[in-house]
Amino acid sequence: MGWLKRLFGQEKPQQAQVNPSPAQSTTESIPPERMGLNGEYDQSGLAKRVALAFDEDSSLTDIDTLYVAQTGSTVVLKGKVPSQQILSQMVSVAQKVNGATAVDTNQVTIG
Repeated sequence: MGWLKRLFGQEKPQQAQVNPSPAQSTTESIPPERMGLNGEYDQSGLAKRVALAFDEDSSLTDIDTLYVAQTGSTVVLKGKVPSQQILSQMVSVAQKVNGATAVDTNQVTIG
């Protein structure tokens, strides 16, 4: 099971992108942290796009003890990871997602 499916209960939409363009039909601009997988408004858009980025990175497998959330434009990782190296890789991937201004790992334990 992938990150997106486990965390948000959805399969990857066919046109889903980590850094999509805003939906064409939108008259108001969508803040980058609220942009969904297809460019639509989504309250959890940043967290979903980070989960998608984790799914698309072949060096990261779904770690079922770690969760992705967001507080505004901050990506929040919480739970447990096997090593500092994996956590560092995840932070690096999350920081590259459009709209992420910070990655909070204060709620992550290693081991």
